[in-house]
Amino acid sequence: MRLFRRGWRARLMLALAVVGPGFITANVDNDAGGIFTYSLAGAEYGYSLLWTMIPITIALIVVQEMAARMGAVTGKGLSDLIREEFGFRLTFFLMIALVITNFGNIVAEFAGVASSVELFGIPRHVVVPAAAVLVWVIVVRGTYAGIEKIFLLASGFYVCYIVAGLLAHPDWRAAALATVSRPSGAGIRSYGYLFMVIGLVGTTIAPWMQFYLQASVVEKGVTARQYRALRWDVVLGCIFTDVVAWFIIVACAATLYATGRGDITSAADAAQALRPLAGEYAYLLFAAGLFNASLFAASILPISTSYAVCEGLGLESGLDKKFHQAPAFYWLYTLLIAAGAGVLLIPNFPLVHVMVLSQVVNGVVLPFVLIFMLLLTNDRELMGAHVNSRNFNVVAWATVVVMIVLSAAMLLTQR
Repeated sequence: MRLFRRGWRARLMLALAVVGPGFITANVDNDAGGIFTYSLAGAEYGYSLLWTMIPITIALIVVQEMAARMGAVTGKGLSDLIREEFGFRLTFFLMIALVITNFGNIVAEFAGVASSVELFGIPRHVVVPAAAVLVWVIVVRGTYAGIEKIFLLASGFYVCYIVAGLLAHPDWRAAALATVSRPSGAGIRSYGYLFMVIGLVGTTIAPWMQFYLQASVVEKGVTARQYRALRWDVVLGCIFTDVVAWFIIVACAATLYATGRGDITSAADAAQALRPLAGEYAYLLFAAGLFNASLFAASILPISTSYAVCEGLGLESGLDKKFHQAPAFYWLYTLLIAAGAGVLLIPNFPLVHVMVLSQVVNGVVLPFVLIFMLLLTNDRELMGAHVNSRNFNVVAWATVVVMIVLSAAMLLTQR
C-alpha cells in the first residue's frame, strides 16, 4: 500500500512538473478572433456547424501532440528544425508568412480587449495602451515559470463560456444530434459555409500554436522521459478548449440564431445580444471571458511569433533570458505589441474584417506548416523511436488534404 502511494505521488508530481505548455497553448487558441468566429458560426448557422467540433478536436490533438513530441525528443523549436532540415531560404519565407498572419491575429486580440471593456463604458484609447504595457511588463520582467503560472490561471477562466452556454438554455437534443450528424450537401456548396468551416479550423488549429507549444516545451526542459505526462497535458488541453468552443457556438445558436439576430460584427456584439436573451449573468460572463481571452492571447501570440522568427534565424530567444541576452526576441515582441495596439487607435479601421480574415488565413496557411511537421516527425534519424504512428500520419495528412480542398472550394464558389 505504501509503495502504491509513493508511486501515485511520484506520477502526480511528474504530471504537475510537466503540465502547462499543452493546456496553455490549446486554451489561448480561444482568443478574441476565435470567440468571434465561434459566435458568428452559431449566430449565422445555428447548430449546423457543430459537426466540425469532433474532427477538429481529433486533428488538434494529433497536431499538438506532434509538436510537443518533437520538442521533447529533439530539444529544439519548430523553426529551428525547419531551418536545419530544409534550409534558411525556405525558413525565411515561412517566417514572413507567419509574421503577417500572426500580426492580424495580434490586432484581433487588442480589438477584443477594446470591445470587451467598451461594453462597460470604458474607452479603448485608455484601455488598449494600458493592456499593451501590462502584457509587455509581465513577459519582459517575468520568468518562464512565473509567466506560466499566470497563463494557467487565465486558462481556467474559460469556464465562463461553459456557464454562459448553460444559461442560454439551448435545445440539448438538437445540439447533440448536430454534433454527430454529417454536414448537408447544400451547406458544403455554399461559399459562406465553406468560409466559416475554414475559419473554424483555422481558429482552432492555428499555425502559431505549433511554434509556441514546441518552443515552450523546450524552454520548460521537458524531455522524452517525461513524454507520457506531457501527452496528457496536450490531450486534456485540446479537449477542454474545444468543449469551450462548443458551448460558445451553442450559446449563440440558442439565442441569436433562434431570434434571427445573426448580424453580429464582433464577439462584444454577441455578448451584448445575449443580454436580453440569456440574462445579465450570461452577458457578464461572456464579456469577462472575452477580456480575459483577449489579454491572454495578446501576451502569447507575440511570444510565439518572436520564438518562431528568432529560432528560424538562429538568434537567441527565451522568456528566461534577459533583454540584453536575447535583444532580437524582446525587440520583436515589443514591436508586435506596440503595432498591434497602435492599429486600434486608427479611426475607421476595419476590425471585423481583420478578425475573421485572420482566422481564415490561419486555415489557409496551416497545411504548409503541417507538411513541414509531418516530414520532421517521420524522420527516423531525427526522432528515433518516436516517429509518427500510422494512425497519426493518416489524421495529419487528411487534415492537410481537407484544408487544401476546402480552400480551393472556397475560391471556386466565390466566382
